[in-house]
Amino acid sequence: MITTVIADGKKEYEFIEFLKQRAQSSDKNVIPVVSEILENVRTGGDAAVRDYTIKFDGKAPAHAEISADEIDALIASCDPDYLETVKKAAANIADFHQRQVQQSWLTTKPNGVMMGQRVRGLGRVGIYVPGGTAAYPSSVLMNAIPAKIAGVQEIIMCTPPRKDGTPNPNIIAAAKIAGVDRIFLMGGAQAVAALAYGTETVPKVDKIVGPGNIFVATAKKLLYGTVDIDMIAGPSEILIVADHTADPRFLAADMMSQAEHDRLASAILLTDSASLAEQTKAELTRQMATLERKEIIASSLDNFGAIIVCSDISQVIDFANELSPEHLEVCCADPMEYVGKLDNAGSVFLGNYSPEPLGDYFAGPNHVLPTGGTARFFSPLSVDSFIKKSSFIYYTEDALRADAQDVVRFAETEGLTAHANSIKVRFS
Repeated sequence: MITTVIADGKKEYEFIEFLKQRAQSSDKNVIPVVSEILENVRTGGDAAVRDYTIKFDGKAPAHAEISADEIDALIASCDPDYLETVKKAAANIADFHQRQVQQSWLTTKPNGVMMGQRVRGLGRVGIYVPGGTAAYPSSVLMNAIPAKIAGVQEIIMCTPPRKDGTPNPNIIAAAKIAGVDRIFLMGGAQAVAALAYGTETVPKVDKIVGPGNIFVATAKKLLYGTVDIDMIAGPSEILIVADHTADPRFLAADMMSQAEHDRLASAILLTDSASLAEQTKAELTRQMATLERKEIIASSLDNFGAIIVCSDISQVIDFANELSPEHLEVCCADPMEYVGKLDNAGSVFLGNYSPEPLGDYFAGPNHVLPTGGTARFFSPLSVDSFIKKSSFIYYTEDALRADAQDVVRFAETEGLTAHANSIKVRFS
């Protein structure tokens, strides 16, 4: 069962170091396997992708790209209530991300100098969406909608076929609603390679985003530089900050909502109430018995979960910032009191009725978040993730003449005489 730690300034920080090692660990045997797949797809194109699809997924579709008619037929097979839910979620996500849009700008000076910044969307983005046992239509919305709002010219989605070679209709429906332009039925590291290098049918993209297994994550990491990527995501994690007013039933349920992702997921409760800690522990045992993924939950909580009892709420907040979690719930009497004090978290959920799954699916903020303590310096996926910026400068002759000597002095100080000459030649 989950470990209870009484914070003493040492034990809780030992637990942090343990979690960091888990997040940074990777199977070194995966790298050569993925490297071979990448090279084969780079040189073999569609044929190599098809061979890997048969090998890993069981059956390759007759055509890798899903046609518009096929998309419409797949959507027609979906539950109408599900489609309405996806549309509502898409509207919430679009509303939130629309507020992130940046504008290009231009400024002028009295001497005639003009300068500014041009903001525009990337040309083409690839979205990877798992389609097997971990089929997440919500990830389609979270990746495609901000890209669309950013002004990305073309969004390409890759998702693996099911064992019979067909696509998951729910994923295809989410893609249509989110505005994905083209969909290819291929998965794994081979799909990531196809997006990065381009094949006879799959166009080369500028950036690849989206979740995946260790092979997908490793492929994205190895291809960074050939293309941009969103982030290297580690196992899912939740940290709950709670005082004595919190409901232990809610706390236990929310911890398990993350623990069920996989055996490496981490769920931690931070509280200043020893009584609440014990009640929550009892609730974990009671509720877990009724859940389908109880074996995964139990393994996650046993190995990477903890209930940490601190001396006061101030120590709780300090430790939360040190841990820098992916998801941070604040279940306190006045959660808004702590908004300005919680500096390191991917997404913060305030109050007893803002559980983490609300953010996963529906509320609007993005669920693609930094993990493994990287919330100290990384941000959630956003419209900013899909734009590029260029600065521009316009000087008149008189304006350059006025600044010429300063520029020449800088260049000569750095020993770059050709730089200095570029200025001097205009006034010699």
